[in-house]
Amino acid sequence: MEIGDVVAGRYALEDVLGRGGMATVYRAHDRVLERDVALKVLDQRLAGDPDYVERFRREARAIAKLSHPNIVTIIDRGQVDGCEFIVFELVRGANVKELLRARGPLPVGEALAIVHQAARGLAAAHGAGIVHRDVKPQNVLVDDDGVAKVTDFGIARSLASDEAVTLTGTILGTGDYLSPEQAVGHPADERSDQYSLGALLYELLTGEVPYAADSMLAVAVRHVNDPVPSVRERRRDLSPRVDALVARAMAKRREDRFPTMDALIAALEACMADERARAAPDGEATRILAPARPEAIPRPPRMPGDRAPARSPKRVPWALVAGLAVLTLGAGAVWALATGRFDPAENGGPGGRPVRLVAVADYDPPRGDGVEHPELLPAATDRDPTTYWRTETYDGGLDAVGKAGVGLVLDTRRPRALDELTIVSGTPGFTAIVRAGDSVDGEFVEVSAGEEVGERTTFDLDTGGRRYRYYLVWITRLDEVAHVNEITGR
Repeated sequence: MEIGDVVAGRYALEDVLGRGGMATVYRAHDRVLERDVALKVLDQRLAGDPDYVERFRREARAIAKLSHPNIVTIIDRGQVDGCEFIVFELVRGANVKELLRARGPLPVGEALAIVHQAARGLAAAHGAGIVHRDVKPQNVLVDDDGVAKVTDFGIARSLASDEAVTLTGTILGTGDYLSPEQAVGHPADERSDQYSLGALLYELLTGEVPYAADSMLAVAVRHVNDPVPSVRERRRDLSPRVDALVARAMAKRREDRFPTMDALIAALEACMADERARAAPDGEATRILAPARPEAIPRPPRMPGDRAPARSPKRVPWALVAGLAVLTLGAGAVWALATGRFDPAENGGPGGRPVRLVAVADYDPPRGDGVEHPELLPAATDRDPTTYWRTETYDGGLDAVGKAGVGLVLDTRRPRALDELTIVSGTPGFTAIVRAGDSVDGEFVEVSAGEEVGERTTFDLDTGGRRYRYYLVWITRLDEVAHVNEITGR
């Protein structure tokens, strides 16, 4: 096809926007609807290859299932003179790789905003059962209004089927952003897209890819074996929270990453709030934007094949070993009591000890949509104060939407009369009360007074001696959003 051709009797080709390994993208004018569009045409030399044709058609099918402001919209698909084509909305702007070439590392707030929008688009795709598998700067477009849109679902995979087409002798994905599991040929899932998005954020913040090497194979090996590089070592103006986010998103093992793209989005929003607070004039930073404390940077997980340094053999002092064993058992018992892994009240000991709580349900009243970030519930009781469950965002507070409150339900594993509940929060300033009940769905009764939650707040509970299995942290007032980083009970 050439400039000036009219495709399917309506799309007049006006300019070449880009060329790739399997297709050319044109700016075209739709003569029927009188608007400019982007028209992607499969390379003629690939038109006879059924694998490439199916891959091209699959991209159209994948995007046709999606409707989201952060995903490029598909308009039409067809074939003319043996050439497959797809018609997309025309995004006037540049892709992220072009932005990096023109400007170098981006301001922190801008980099976070681009990745946040891309993550929202990918979360929508994941919700529809689609994994992108090729997240990279070239596949994230930023329009003139600053809206980021994910594009090119050509190697996307449906989680519900084996729809994906694997081309013989190829690795699906782009080397610089390839997740370790993709690099070794394992199936990709939502957390694979998360890894690639973390690598993209690294590049936006530093101007360089995380792992550089002379060949794609060498890069893939580094993705599998090398520790995650610290963004903060390259850019000292970054907060520890941003560094921790990149490290977790790019964790080598999938289970060490954020559990979902929504969880990553929540972490990005916390980082963006931090940046807004840091940029605000003195005295104007909103209190709820400050984290309780800097997040710890996760230690890179040990990979298969890693070996401890060799040591020369020594004689074993058995008497010392026996003494250390006794001390270790004692220390372990103290640790178990302190963390709640052992509950004396549950095992015949005296009461008043820590009780192991598990966040099991979000609680959104009938006036809500029934969902309040259930995917983040484990973070509220995982004994890690750097992770958190969060409410949805309420501009103007709960009153603006007519809600009496929102919250989360805690399971004590068997009926108990708790004396106190302690909440750690990175967004101090919201108000909450504690309720108790015999069912995860209620009916709940109030067992505490309402209190404004600070960075660490203990609620005194009065159950009247009655034992309840479930306790509800009921948030009755917030400015915009509330985070619950950790909850402990006694």
